[in-house]
This record gives sequence, C-alpha cells and structure tokens, in this order.
Amino acid sequence: MDEPGLIEDAQRGDLEAFNSLILTYQDQVYNLAYRILGDPLAADDAAQEAFISAYKGLRRYRGGSFRSWLLRIVTNACYDELRRRKRRPEIGMEDLNPLDDPEEADASGVLMTDVGDPESEAQQAELARALEDCLSGLPDEFRLVAVLVDVQGHDYQEASQVLGKPLGTIKSRLARARLRMRDCLQAHWELLPAAFRLEDEAM
Repeated sequence: MDEPGLIEDAQRGDLEAFNSLILTYQDQVYNLAYRILGDPLAADDAAQEAFISAYKGLRRYRGGSFRSWLLRIVTNACYDELRRRKRRPEIGMEDLNPLDDPEEADASGVLMTDVGDPESEAQQAELARALEDCLSGLPDEFRLVAVLVDVQGHDYQEASQVLGKPLGTIKSRLARARLRMRDCLQAHWELLPAAFRLEDEAM
C-alpha cells in the first residue's frame, strides 16, 4: 500500500483513497475504542466519529505516523465519551507484565497460561475478570497508557504520540498503572503466577 500517496489523494478529496486508508486501520481503531470504553456499541460510535473527524481534518495532517494520528483522534473521541458517562468503563485485558522493573517490562503475556481442564478454565476466567476489574478501576490517564502499551502492544514512543504526552510521562504513568494493578490483584493471590505474588514476609 502506498500510504503517502493515498494520503495525498485523500487530502485532495479522493474519497476512495480515504476509504482505503480506513480499511487498513479500522480494526485497530475499533479495538482501541473497545478496550477503552468496554462497550461494543460505544466503541463503534467512537470509531465512526473518529473516521469522520479524520476525514474533515485530513488537510491539517502534516506528516508523521498516520496510524498514531488516527489513534489519537479516536482516543480523544473516547475521552469525550468517558466525560459524558462520568463513570468508569470496563476494559478487557489479556495480560499484565511482571513488575520487578515496571518501566522496562514488556508485554510478554506472562499471565496467559495453558488451559487444559475445567478447573484451569474456571481459574483463567476468574483471573480475566479480576484483570478487568482492576484495570477499570485505574484513573483514566493510567488506564489509557496501560491499554495502549500492555494490551495493544504499542511502544512508548507511539503511545506518547497518540496521547500527546512526553515520553517520560508515558513511562511514569505506565509504571504506576502496573504497580496499582499488581496491588489490586493481590486480592486474587491464589490465581496469580508466582512472578506477580507479593509473598508474606511473615511466612
């Protein structure tokens, strides 16, 4: 795909070129909106609003990562929705990273375990619910960074571009989000892999 060429054509009013760009990124945009809002209908509305805003504002695009630019638009749309709701959304999260060094841990899927029997399946489902509950309880600014980096797999730099925040702020918020997640998950100690358990010093 000749993305720069499609962008130039779309900026000149070529709707087919714009649609080609949207087809490339529509799943990423929707998935990010769904992770933030936790509601498929609201996520679909936010994605559609983002595409409309992108089309209207395409002439103001001045280069750089088109994906980051588009994800920033949908993130802003989700912020608007959260402000309208004035309540926390529920967000799924498949994995969380060990926090020996929260700023440097990568999205390695440590919490994902093989499912082989009904008991394991039940524990995995309960752990997934615990992750969702803990993640939804994070402040918005922490949750968004965790979703972008630990769930969506974006690197720090792209998260910085999407959220319009300095790289140091992204790293700090992610570290704090991971620490809060770890603390929250201790209520489900028996379900956690060993790397996530805070051992009782008295034991």
